[in-house]
Amino acid sequence: MAIDGKLLARARTALENRRKRNDELFEQRRKEAYARAPGIRVLDAEISATMAELVGISIGNGSEEQIEDIRLKNLELQDERLVEIGKAGFPKDFLDEVYTCQKCNDSGYIRTEICGCLMELYKKEQTKSLSSLLKLGDETFDSFDLTYYDDSPHPETGVSPRRGMEIIYEICVEYSRKFSKRAMNLFFNGAPGLGKTFLSACIARVVAENGHSVVYDMATSIFSKFEDAKFQRTGDLDETKSEIKRYLECDLLIIDDLGTEMTTVFTISALFELINTRLVTNKKTIISSNLTINELRNRYSEQIMSRLEGEYHVLTFSGEDIRQKLR
Repeated sequence: MAIDGKLLARARTALENRRKRNDELFEQRRKEAYARAPGIRVLDAEISATMAELVGISIGNGSEEQIEDIRLKNLELQDERLVEIGKAGFPKDFLDEVYTCQKCNDSGYIRTEICGCLMELYKKEQTKSLSSLLKLGDETFDSFDLTYYDDSPHPETGVSPRRGMEIIYEICVEYSRKFSKRAMNLFFNGAPGLGKTFLSACIARVVAENGHSVVYDMATSIFSKFEDAKFQRTGDLDETKSEIKRYLECDLLIIDDLGTEMTTVFTISALFELINTRLVTNKKTIISSNLTINELRNRYSEQIMSRLEGEYHVLTFSGEDIRQKLR
């Protein structure tokens, strides 16, 4: 499972802010305790002194007897401190360090593994990142309404648009729930307003919630960043390169509206690099387009089409524009 470094950095910042708030709470409690019971301050100073003495003796190769004496003295002072805390009317854990996560003490890591608390923050950053582009709100599989699709059988295929969409819906649900390195690459094609972006958003939500790195972007935006990096026409070249790295390395990349970009030699080259790199590294991709397969063949190179037709599972959306019906 690939971790998006940019989003992980944001999650770490959120964790650090949480830790700072807990430190502030601890400091407020300590000031309150010292004001009500000055003896606690004295005991804290003595406890700190014994700890410093213990370290000094350990470094200086002190005897085991000396070390044991200091250890016992430290424990006695801590017991006295607990008594003073209770006399002052505070609970016994009032001056314990404040941590939101007791597993990692808000460090975000258990040994070298990412703690669940940091992973939860990472998932929230994933959702925020996707929401800014997909406007995630009601895009869930439960809210996908198949009644918008005609139930009349097609005169040529005998299959109604609704039945066709039922099959696509079931594939998308299973894809998101069982997403892994063994998952397929998907290609959504069909006329505008048939649910391609909606179902892409549903998949993105579930896959991201399961901890995988997901990046969604419009084809026009993706190729624009490739051009910015190539011709160095951006104010922050490092940031642009970082975005391209995310496109290439995330667990699941969703490219929306392929074919809306201006087709040039450069964009065709960039698309081939993106598709081929992700295939070679076994990273999964979902591409949606309003163009038919024949229209795509006329626009893109044979190398690109051989990969789209050979390595992607094509799902063709049919029916009438739902957005027109909603109006």
